[in-house]
Amino acid sequence: MKKILICLLIAFPILAGAQSDLEKLANSPRHQEWVEITYNGRTVHTFVVYPEVTEKTKVVMVIHENRGLNDWARVFADELAEKGFIAIAPDLLSETNDSIKKTSDFKNPDAAREALYALSMEQITADLDATFAYAKTIAAGNGKISVVGFCWGGSQCFNYATSNPNLEEAIVFYGTAPEEKEVFKKIETPVYGFYGGNDARVNATIEQTELLMNSSGKTYDYKIYEGGGHGYMRSGSQPNAEEVNSNARKNSWERLLSILKN
Repeated sequence: MKKILICLLIAFPILAGAQSDLEKLANSPRHQEWVEITYNGRTVHTFVVYPEVTEKTKVVMVIHENRGLNDWARVFADELAEKGFIAIAPDLLSETNDSIKKTSDFKNPDAAREALYALSMEQITADLDATFAYAKTIAAGNGKISVVGFCWGGSQCFNYATSNPNLEEAIVFYGTAPEEKEVFKKIETPVYGFYGGNDARVNATIEQTELLMNSSGKTYDYKIYEGGGHGYMRSGSQPNAEEVNSNARKNSWERLLSILKN
């Protein structure tokens, strides 16, 4: 039995030593904190991570997937800080009702997803505006603020670019663009798209998005990562990830950092 266990550990060293998302957060050397952003009587519980750097740096707002601000979304924020940026991730499911203060209070991801799709666009935008205003007050920030979103959050990222002209860039991971043609004229920031090759639902919208962005004179720079599935940034981070997803994630990180560092 011992020989079999040793062989398994040798054959699968990555799996044997893999950390859970909670363990990654707990073992991070970076300063993490929860802050309460309040406006108009509403509180948005927000996860903030600071990099270990000597100079002021860009702040990146992180908009979570349709599962809410779960552990993976917080790990991504920590990874952004590891790369040298201040990450600020609002929980858009904050204060859903008297018993739900954060995403972690939902009984399962399906319940969180159902509540998320019940949110009004007005509240989502107001929460993001409040987060942006808070980001502007961070003393360690250099005044530049970008936004990145995933899946549902990618769509919200694109939407937010239509209402906030002061963003440095909007970085959309496998999210769809707004449907209203007239809102594209309001975009003042460059939009960068990241898409998985195996994601026909989202990718079917890219051609129209490109047409509307170009006709409005806006910057829309996107790349499709061959073989990557929908959600490849999350699935590609798992210890048992398919190679196509882990490669898409790796290549996306390289491009993401080159964009943020400009």
